[in-house]
Amino acid sequence: MKESTFQSNLIKTLKSKFVGCIIMKTDPNYIQGIPDLLILYKNKWAALECKKGISANVQPNQSYFVELMNNMSFSKFIYPENEKEVLDGLQQAFKS
Repeated sequence: MKESTFQSNLIKTLKSKFVGCIIMKTDPNYIQGIPDLLILYKNKWAALECKKGISANVQPNQSYFVELMNNMSFSKFIYPENEKEVLDGLQQAFKS
């Protein structure tokens, strides 16, 4: 599966799971390595870096920003193999 297809399907899943959320795609040319998606939900936020698979390459600075933003709120690498786990974690983060 292409990353763009996975990301598109993920956005649909997020919108149905977190009704009323706002999902913004980030601009990789503005800050290199910033996660692909910013999810705003009620008074919480999260960032997700989409990958086409568990073995997909990680670009420079992506790990840095995922870790930094996870320390602020919730941020993870997400790919088809860990989608359920990450979405379960996101649901817990949005509840607290």
